[in-house]
Amino acid sequence: MQEVTLHMKKVTVRRSTSGDAAALARLAALDSASPPRGPALVAEADARMLAALPIGSGRPIADPFEPTAELLALLELRRSQMESAENSSARRRGGLRALLRGRLSQAA
Repeated sequence: MQEVTLHMKKVTVRRSTSGDAAALARLAALDSASPPRGPALVAEADARMLAALPIGSGRPIADPFEPTAELLALLELRRSQMESAENSSARRRGGLRALLRGRLSQAA
């Protein structure tokens, strides 16, 4: 088994934008896959997009000529953080609505 050392100086994880279409298409072509439909998280290193993960559903894509397993794990972690924050926010909103309904029904 060969150990691979990642020599990337700066890794950026961010949401994709409409300006990323060409880079996502290039990455998908390298991975023999389709580009993500809809929003995705992307990992860039050394000013190059190396991996992308759809935010909703779909398979990740990555540059097969670069060591990207750790980048994909980072994207998965970030997606789970975002989902957790969304779920927490939805619970708080639901609790606030229930509280307001209870107060409004008591006032009537």
